[in-house]
Amino acid sequence: MAAGPPGSRRLLPPLLLLLLGPALGPALGQGLGQTRFICTSVPLDGDVCAASALGTGSAEELKGTVLQLRETVLQQKETIMNQKETIRELTAKLGRCESQSVLEPGDGKGRKGFSKNTMGDLSRPAAAETLSQLGQTLQSLKTRLENLEQFSRMNSSSQTNNLKDILQNKIDDLEKQVLSRVNSLEEGKLSPRNESEERGKIESTLTSLHQRISDLEKGQKDNRPPDRFQLTFPLRTNYMYAKVKKSLPEMYAFSICMWIKSSASPGMGTPFSYAVPGQANELVLIEWGNNPMEILINDKVAKLPFAINDGKWHHICVTWTTRDGVWEAYQDGTQTGNGENLAPYHPIKPQGVLVLGQEQDTLGGGFDATQAFVGELAHFNVWDRKLSPGEVYGLATCSSKALAGNVIAWAEANIDIYGGATKWTFEACRQLN
Repeated sequence: MAAGPPGSRRLLPPLLLLLLGPALGPALGQGLGQTRFICTSVPLDGDVCAASALGTGSAEELKGTVLQLRETVLQQKETIMNQKETIRELTAKLGRCESQSVLEPGDGKGRKGFSKNTMGDLSRPAAAETLSQLGQTLQSLKTRLENLEQFSRMNSSSQTNNLKDILQNKIDDLEKQVLSRVNSLEEGKLSPRNESEERGKIESTLTSLHQRISDLEKGQKDNRPPDRFQLTFPLRTNYMYAKVKKSLPEMYAFSICMWIKSSASPGMGTPFSYAVPGQANELVLIEWGNNPMEILINDKVAKLPFAINDGKWHHICVTWTTRDGVWEAYQDGTQTGNGENLAPYHPIKPQGVLVLGQEQDTLGGGFDATQAFVGELAHFNVWDRKLSPGEVYGLATCSSKALAGNVIAWAEANIDIYGGATKWTFEACRQLN
């Protein structure tokens, strides 16, 4: 230790003791048997004895801290090793891709829809990823086939049923091929030649399957009535929506009715929004977060007593008149609530944008994913008058005498869809009848 003023001694800094510990240990520990050194930082004018006692009391805390630091270092070391292994794999794949692009500069013989080699000479992780993608493709085809089966039940014909059976058999064969490929990869049995042949068979079958299902879906659309369709919004995004081609006129009263199905939580989002220049919330139906469903007219709000977030089809209607702002709400043909003073004497303004599935913060845009509608929607109709309870009941029970909206009528020709929202044949009315 360094010499200090008479009658005092100064402790070495803790870091220096740690560094010199191996060298000083034998010298300082001679004759002491098993020893342990605890380093404590003490001010120049501090009490060394008091500091020593304090250091002894916190030894367990120091030990715990050291163990935590050691565990953290080991975890970081493991992470680094994993990242190095990933980098090596990616580098190897990149090298193979570069060498393949040099040796095979492209012969222009790619199959339609499969210009890339999706299942070529890949390492096991890449092959597993490709198989996962193929499984997702098969699942998508199965979903499309199930919708075609629903359509075939509505329009029974031997031709449709035969095509459905053929497609189902092809999907089953593809699943067997994928399973066989997984087993072969695990056992390392596939040679490059056999793998290329198998890849060709699978890609050819997928191409044919896509084409046949697309042809059937086209026939399904051509055969169904123009209003017997539904919109599906499967994800909460800020880009998936539908736009009504026609704007609303100036209205002093309205009735808006639709079929709706959702189990999204919290809140199903925004089934529709109508924005005009200078007012993004001219007319909006929204269920956001844990709040009840609300209707907004010129930023004025009324809470609607709907209970429809159960994953089942429900028919809802909202009627309103500018005189005293009187409104009524109907669920499944029955009035569930009413009120007044909702934007009284404020007519709905014309020349706006009507969007299904998103809430507009600006005219025709400014979508927020947290307010997006998740679910299915059909038969969105708008009238410029207040419907009677009997008319609402006729709509909810799918009466053949039910009228279409005189302002907005539900028809495929009146709707543009964006971002992956899809159209399917509407089934709720058929289930009721």
